[in-house]
Amino acid sequence: MATVQPPARSPLAPLRLRKPAARGLRPGTGLGGWLVRIALGIVFSFPLLFMFVSSLKPDQQIFGDLSSIAAFLPVGHLSLDNYSAVFDRVPAARFLVNSIGISVVTVVLGVIINSMAAFALSRMRVRGKAIILTLIIATLIVPFETLALPLVWWVNQLPWLQLDGFNLTLTTGWLDTYRVQILPFVANAFSIYLFHQYFESIPKELDEAARMDGAGWFTIYRRVVMPLSGPAIATVAILTFLPAWNSYLWPLMVVQSEELRPVMIGVQYFFQLNVSWGQVMAYTSIITLPVVALFVAFQRAFVNSIAASGVKG
Repeated sequence: MATVQPPARSPLAPLRLRKPAARGLRPGTGLGGWLVRIALGIVFSFPLLFMFVSSLKPDQQIFGDLSSIAAFLPVGHLSLDNYSAVFDRVPAARFLVNSIGISVVTVVLGVIINSMAAFALSRMRVRGKAIILTLIIATLIVPFETLALPLVWWVNQLPWLQLDGFNLTLTTGWLDTYRVQILPFVANAFSIYLFHQYFESIPKELDEAARMDGAGWFTIYRRVVMPLSGPAIATVAILTFLPAWNSYLWPLMVVQSEELRPVMIGVQYFFQLNVSWGQVMAYTSIITLPVVALFVAFQRAFVNSIAASGVKG
């Protein structure tokens, strides 16, 4: 039985191209998504807007505008009297300097210590490193309030070398010092986890190439891994800066001298005698500006790091 051959395609016949599938828009990239984002941004900005606007008004006008949209608008009698009164009522400049110094040192030491710990767990051959990482993450479920009192006892027993003229003397107790507000919070389990997850996304072939060139582990950490970890560094910096800047309970327990107190302790000064809500708003505006500026400066790196850590984890 003869087989029927299909007719040969003429070289002049037009080719039937497959129509490419239509690509759908990603969720949130259309006009509706942008409108939702703008609406949410406006809603979440209302407390900050109310705080900044109220800091420019006297107390009578603040309470008089609460029943209208004028509470969010810079209208009426506006002045900087509340800001000048803040610096007359409390040593706000000293509190700001203390908080900036404590927060910056905590961030720098936290980035170094936590990244080194994460590098060892991610890149080096450590026996039982999965168990170690699990135990580190498990500490996140323990609230700080349960550790505060034992931690006060421990820091009061720790030794420290103190320079007295040209002599070094060994003293005991860290209470009422700057170091008691910094060192207990340098190591952070969540920061180690973020660094670890981000380091896992960096190809380990770079380590092997560096080792073939004679580089040691510290050189790989300093010259290879850390330069590629900018988003993780920015994220850890923000997440370390916020608790250090907002610390209230711990300094209230371990610091007695006024010249060593951070900015959050200064809030209670405004509620001791006559409460001036305009001054309260002015003080909270002053201590909020550094946090907002830090997040605005590093928001892109913050989002990229969280996305990379979430996908890898």
